[in-house]
Amino acid sequence: MSRVQLALNVADLESSVEFYSKLFGVEPAKRRPGYANFAITEPPLKLVLIEGEAGQDTRLDHLGIEVKTTDQVTAAADRLKGSGLATFEENDTSCCYALQDKVWVHGPGKEPWEVYVVKADADQLGKSPAPDSVADACCTSSPAPSEAAQEASACGCGS
Repeated sequence: MSRVQLALNVADLESSVEFYSKLFGVEPAKRRPGYANFAITEPPLKLVLIEGEAGQDTRLDHLGIEVKTTDQVTAAADRLKGSGLATFEENDTSCCYALQDKVWVHGPGKEPWEVYVVKADADQLGKSPAPDSVADACCTSSPAPSEAAQEASACGCGS
């Protein structure tokens, strides 16, 4: 099963975790400093919360589609390239406490989308070495209050 991912930068991570736990009726699947994610079954959604700057409004960081296999990421990359879209691929990248393969594209409003697979959990936050085309949209978040939150906002944070 694939599911859509929505990654948000939030000013108050704890309040946001509390709100989204109530909204979706589930607790986060993963919690780390400056980071939380929810694996929501209904509707199928991966909600990623990245701690941002105190007092800022919640804003979109990036969007994604989580798939089950690297072959699905490769097929998506081939399909996107075949459609004439500019892509950037990352394989075996450590990002947001996970080892991932992914491909990035941008929508017409510069909204960043990733198609990704989580290959393994990781103890380190890690950062995707985002290309300039992606960095302009999702990898240049406002300075965060902690180093972990800064690094979380600097990657695709799919896991």
